[in-house]
Order: sequence, then structure tokens, then C-alpha cells
Amino acid sequence: MVHSIRRFVAQLLRRRLSIINTMKGMHLTADLQGCQPPTSVMTDVAAVRALCLQAVQACGLSPVGELFHTFPPPGGVTGVVLLAESHLAVHTWPEISGVTLDAYVCNLGRDNTDRARSLMAKLVQAFAPEHMTQNELQRGVLCP
Repeated sequence: MVHSIRRFVAQLLRRRLSIINTMKGMHLTADLQGCQPPTSVMTDVAAVRALCLQAVQACGLSPVGELFHTFPPPGGVTGVVLLAESHLAVHTWPEISGVTLDAYVCNLGRDNTDRARSLMAKLVQAFAPEHMTQNELQRGVLCP
């Protein structure tokens, strides 16, 4: 009886660790200031959409949905690409030459950390900021 209880507890612990490991991911953010890209990349919803989708696909991530919105003049854009791996969000403020980026990928089935970093690098390069602050946050880390 004790042996079967130990085996059952061991199976539960392995299953819990397996579930926790699938939650692990990388969450990247960037606040960009002094952006000097072509004006369309700050104000044209079609240009921002194309930039985001091209970057996602170039990094080997899987878009499954999207929503982009443009605001009245000066015409900032907010866009979200829903990924099979999680999401990408972009917000532009042309009136202050600013952009915020948010990319989160989970690691179910494969480690997508390098893909997330590559995605962020492509977008940062496209917006050409003079200054930026970037953050990386490990998600789904097992709590003690």
C-alpha cells in the first residue's frame, strides 16, 4: 500500500512539473523613444500590420489572428498579433516619436526564446529609436 501511494505521489509530481514546464516562456518589452522610421510605419495601419506580420513570420512564429487600429491625427496605431505561441502588441505615438512593444512566447513543444528576441530585434530596428529601454521576464517559473 505504501509503495503504491509513493508511486502515485511521484506520478502527480511529475505531471505537475510537466504542466509547469509547458507554461514557461519569455516576455519581452521595449519602450522606444526618438523613433525616426518612415512616417508610414508610425501612422499607417497597413504599414504597421505588414511590418508586424513579416517580422513574426521571419522569426518562425505562427500568427493565428490579428487586430490593428488607427487613431485620429496624428494617427498612432495599436496592433496585436495573436500567436499560437502567445502574442505581439505594438503601440505607436507619432506625436512624441514613441513606440512600445510587447512580445510574449510560451515554450510548449519547443524553446521560442530566441524567436522572441529575434522578433523584438527586427521591430526595434524598423522603428530606429534614439533611446530604448528593454525588459525580459521569464514567465511560468515554478514558485517555491
